[in-house]
Amino acid sequence: MKSNLKIYNSLSGEKEIFKPLNEDKVGMYVCGPTVYSNVHLGNVRTFLSFDFIFRTLQYLGYKVRYVRNITDAGHLTDDGDVNNDRFVKQSRLEKLEPMEIVQKYTVDFHNVLKLFNFLPPTIEPTATGHIIEQLELTQKLIDKGFAYESNGSVYFDVLEYNKRGLNYGELSRRNIEELFENTRDLDGQNEKKNPQDFALWKKASPQHIMRWTSPWGDGFPGWHLECTAMSTKYLGEQFDIHGGGMDLKFPHHECEIAQGKACNGTEPVRYWMHANMLTMNGQRMSKSTGNYILPMQLISGENTFFEKAFAPSVLRFCFLQAHYRSVLDISNEAMLASEKGFDRLMEAIKSLKELKTSSESSLNVSQWKQKCLEALLDDFNSPILIANMFEAVKFINSVKENKATISASDLELLKESLNIFVFDVLGLQDANGQESNNDKLEGAIQMLIGMRNQARADKNWALSDQIRDELLALGIQLKDSKDGTTFSVQ
Repeated sequence: MKSNLKIYNSLSGEKEIFKPLNEDKVGMYVCGPTVYSNVHLGNVRTFLSFDFIFRTLQYLGYKVRYVRNITDAGHLTDDGDVNNDRFVKQSRLEKLEPMEIVQKYTVDFHNVLKLFNFLPPTIEPTATGHIIEQLELTQKLIDKGFAYESNGSVYFDVLEYNKRGLNYGELSRRNIEELFENTRDLDGQNEKKNPQDFALWKKASPQHIMRWTSPWGDGFPGWHLECTAMSTKYLGEQFDIHGGGMDLKFPHHECEIAQGKACNGTEPVRYWMHANMLTMNGQRMSKSTGNYILPMQLISGENTFFEKAFAPSVLRFCFLQAHYRSVLDISNEAMLASEKGFDRLMEAIKSLKELKTSSESSLNVSQWKQKCLEALLDDFNSPILIANMFEAVKFINSVKENKATISASDLELLKESLNIFVFDVLGLQDANGQESNNDKLEGAIQMLIGMRNQARADKNWALSDQIRDELLALGIQLKDSKDGTTFSVQ
């Protein structure tokens, strides 16, 4: 069945039959978060898309090595000014060490994804844990003539790359001449041979805290270099799938292709996959415009955009109703409709055990299951899969009303299939199960509040502060008042 899987390849711009390098095994790399702030809803949508793809590949029988990195150093918004390092900026803002920022927001990332029932990746490497690999890769590119050192920084030579018959711009379909014309004049550009050259290693200014020793002086890695170093280490010089958000296509993924080809002489990735963006109320989400919401604010209901709180599975269900390559818009109306649909689906699944069986079935369940499978094989088409789920819901309700019949064997097949597609592949969770988990969470927090109250009574302020701060890092804020301590989920 899996031999019919088609994947839209961003590199070719076409759906292609998926043929992994090694039969029954898939190597998949997805660009993870840059952990300098809370993970936002758009990020969640991207990672959810690849969580669904990961689940589907496993359902189809593949053994998947899923690598999703953590960028915890060197994420420059441009190559000109080292002060544009996002970790440096945020550490100054919050008056914390850069690695405190990293720890705080890595914990936030993991907690949010756990709430949405994401499967953990097979490997989750960090940029700071792979400095040696990045130095070796940089040196290799210098030795091959694709990179050069300038004033303690090292840059990739885009013109040299193209002179050798390679094509910088092939993924984003950009013309090299256009790139030359449209390059902004940035600080530090005088270090480069060409404005389009991108940093592999950046010289650290004296006040730059995140720095490592290199053959070219103290510095830190370029953003693009990290992913090439980590993907090739764990998946090889060529691997099956590389995924990320549409916004990473250029320059990040374009640079990864160039680094891989220049270094290893081979196309690094067979299938490039890009998840599209998330909008809210028809507009791009942006902090500057105020059209912005964090996942925890949606779950808690503490926001001005939505009239109530929504369970994480409802949001997951809402996201999966759009194909990963489509722009998805969320609104109050969309979330209410998703909640209604989600509840209908859960109710139908619960009622399966009450269905009366007959000698024959009004629905060809095997055919229905095949349609579900075909949706998955057609570039992971979650909206069509969900539409098939509701075909089953309609049938279940008809059987309940004695307007349709189902045989005992078909009922077992329907139960098994629905459980697999809804809970294993789509990754949804029963709301009752979530409520039970919420009760357990509340019990655990109340226990910690009790421990903190005891610590305060014992004047153990260090322990009291530690409990408060660690809960805050997990998105749980304690509020002390004369009536006692309460908490809210941020």
